[in-house]
Amino acid sequence: MSKNIEQNTEKNIEKNIEKIIEGFAGRANDIFDRATADYHITDSIDAPVPQPFAGFEAVLYGKNWIDVAQWHMEDLIRDPEIEPAAGMVLKHRIDASNQDRTDKVEEIDSFFRDLFAEVKPLEGATINTESPAWAIDRLSILAVKIYHMRQETERTDASAEHIARCRGKLAVLLEQRTDLSQAIDDLLADIAAGRKYMKVYRQMKMYNDADTNPVLYAKK
Repeated sequence: MSKNIEQNTEKNIEKNIEKIIEGFAGRANDIFDRATADYHITDSIDAPVPQPFAGFEAVLYGKNWIDVAQWHMEDLIRDPEIEPAAGMVLKHRIDASNQDRTDKVEEIDSFFRDLFAEVKPLEGATINTESPAWAIDRLSILAVKIYHMRQETERTDASAEHIARCRGKLAVLLEQRTDLSQAIDDLLADIAAGRKYMKVYRQMKMYNDADTNPVLYAKK
């Protein structure tokens, strides 16, 4: 490869990275809010997942759909009058949802790993305490929390004290989303510039694996 072609290739890679990461958290928040609102059209954990997006945006949409559906599963399983058999079925479903959530996070991290594959870390570059995708995971869950806390502030059957408390909590959640969004954008910019680098660690959960959960492999 000639020097000019190599330089042009590097510039194209840089432009592609810049296009994807610029304002990324804001776009992700919009997608998460859309997915959470779409879920509540039916408000059913059995509703099929819509496909309003394509490519990586579809992955983000699907990630939030998992989070909001699981939020409601967690509500349902806390019903003190739930039948034990139904509760056990739901518990297994929550376990499966947790695995789906982890798989989506790893898919998001794989996207960023490939995106930054040609970036050379600077001397003294450091690794972050969490990968981009696990920070994005928290951003997705925040969208679900904000939606439901906002609902609490709009209840007509709750006390004024309850509404006031929830308004205070909503303000904190919104501030947290602003801070986390900035931190994610800063992290992506630092990785793109070589100031930080990322690794993808698989979660290697053991309880869902028949080869590593002793209760399961004892039954083989």
